[in-house]
Amino acid sequence: ELVWNWLAGIFALHVVQKLCFPYFWKDVFYLVKVIRYGARLEIFKITSKVVTIIDRFVQQAERIPTKPFLIYEGITYTYQDINERSNKLANVFLEQGTLKKGDSVALLMNNEPDFICVWFGLIKLGCAVAFLNTNIKSRSLLHCFNCCGAKTLVVGADLLDSLEDILPSFLEDNISVWAMKNESSHTEVQTLLDKMDKASDKPTPPALRATTSLKAATLYIFTSGTTGLPKAAVITHLQSLKAAAGFWAYGGSEDDVVYIPLPLYHSAASLIGVGGTIEMGATCVLKKKFSASQFWNDCRKYDVTIFQYIGELCRYLCNQPKGEKKHKVHMGVGNGLRQDVWREFHRRFGEIRMCELYGSTEGNLCFMNHIGKIGAVGRSNFFYKLLFKYDLVRYDMVRDEPVRNSQGFCQHVNKGETGLLLSKIGASSPFFGYAGSKQLTEKKLMRNVFVKGDAYFNTGDLMAEDAEDFICFKDRVGDTFRWKGENVATTEVTEVLGLVDFIQEANVYGVEIPGNEGRAGMAAIIVRPECEFSGKKLFDHVLNDLPGYARPLFIRLQESMEMTGTFKQQKFNLVKSGFNPSTICGPLYFLDFSEKSYVPLTNTLYSSILAGERKL
Repeated sequence: ELVWNWLAGIFALHVVQKLCFPYFWKDVFYLVKVIRYGARLEIFKITSKVVTIIDRFVQQAERIPTKPFLIYEGITYTYQDINERSNKLANVFLEQGTLKKGDSVALLMNNEPDFICVWFGLIKLGCAVAFLNTNIKSRSLLHCFNCCGAKTLVVGADLLDSLEDILPSFLEDNISVWAMKNESSHTEVQTLLDKMDKASDKPTPPALRATTSLKAATLYIFTSGTTGLPKAAVITHLQSLKAAAGFWAYGGSEDDVVYIPLPLYHSAASLIGVGGTIEMGATCVLKKKFSASQFWNDCRKYDVTIFQYIGELCRYLCNQPKGEKKHKVHMGVGNGLRQDVWREFHRRFGEIRMCELYGSTEGNLCFMNHIGKIGAVGRSNFFYKLLFKYDLVRYDMVRDEPVRNSQGFCQHVNKGETGLLLSKIGASSPFFGYAGSKQLTEKKLMRNVFVKGDAYFNTGDLMAEDAEDFICFKDRVGDTFRWKGENVATTEVTEVLGLVDFIQEANVYGVEIPGNEGRAGMAAIIVRPECEFSGKKLFDHVLNDLPGYARPLFIRLQESMEMTGTFKQQKFNLVKSGFNPSTICGPLYFLDFSEKSYVPLTNTLYSSILAGERKL
């Protein structure tokens, strides 16, 4: 009888756990992994012997030399191949004597195997590497050099011509330029490929790359910055090691094949993608550029099991004419997946486990949706909050600042309410800021948040935490505008517009109308190739599905959408250009209640809106 009682008790506990704490065991297993990895980093700190990503790569090259590490355009490169080629590059610079431990070197290359060889080779010399965004124009490029103090640039063969105008400025600033070519028509540009062919593939002295501190800078990654000049986020060994644990934390293993279609100059592809592949001892497939039409063919051809996504990549796949369920892909890791696209993706391509991550390149906080709940960017619990100190605080959309009480301190939001996400800066979660700008670093900090003297990293993101401790992204602070006394979240409006059958893509933002408070909604849209724009149909849709204040007053048709390097929609230029038909190329429409349709926005109509003659 005692046994039966004992079994009944266990069964009852199991039922209670399933009903009241359905995610208990998943949370426990995930947390154990986080603590295990954290303990490893603590040992590095205590012993002052840091095993960096490059150390880990060299270990893997010795352990599994003939295993494929990288597949690019059908060619396979083993761990040994990449290790030896990166040694060659390191030895070229070692023989030249131009670089020393601690120097910064800028790297301007598209996705290709030599991006990784140059990156690893420079780190083997003890240099910090600055990844330059290949979309950056000349004025911004010089700014990037000033930020990170680099005096050497390694440039891809296909990008050298784009530097023609700026080469004289590099020479003036004593910046030496090395091209991944055998020969160059520019006398001031030195070549690397010919020298690498002759160089030794023997390892450089390990002491050159050795570091005793997790807080030493290893990379500078430039944030895509939808406004203004790019900012160089300082990436330390601590951050790169944390990022490399992403796939492993989600259950990835050495048997996985990771598909990386994102640009390597951003942290998702380099730190999480390449770093994660090294950590697991797996294989990665690198794509020069993402292609929706080639995606599933590649996945089948290379037996891909994990793919990386960011921003709108999954939506591009959903826009393809046919679904595809014959593949071995079981996991997607990334961020920015909208709920509607998430569901459609599952419907079209099977129940692939989509693992959302949240964390900015320079941030000191990371959320992971290890449960896979649709619409959540992460999950928290009592223990997680002990390890990572973060808070959601009330935010005033009118003043565009956090709400402070009579004592001048911020106020916590209630469960389920939207608030600004702040992450406490401390020994376990330091903030390393931006290179070359104390001012920009300070701008991201909030001080005296809850008590005098405390400091928090301001993510600039509005989030909400529900009753089950799932964390949902609501909007960027700058992406939320106010109209008719209400807050309009651009992501929500974008999702609703995405349901209209003729709309392929929508980008929602707020524009100022003289004489009106706040900003009126405007949407730039791309019409599907086989469809036509219907002002009547769109009017009916927004009337039914959106509250009055959230309906876009203006529609702008575009052939293509301006994007940042990480597939995030650019809003800055759209906001700046406003809704003036005489300065904007392409059709514009206005929400006209008398016509019950979106009607063409003419110069006469535009003038009457500015004159306040139209009811908005």
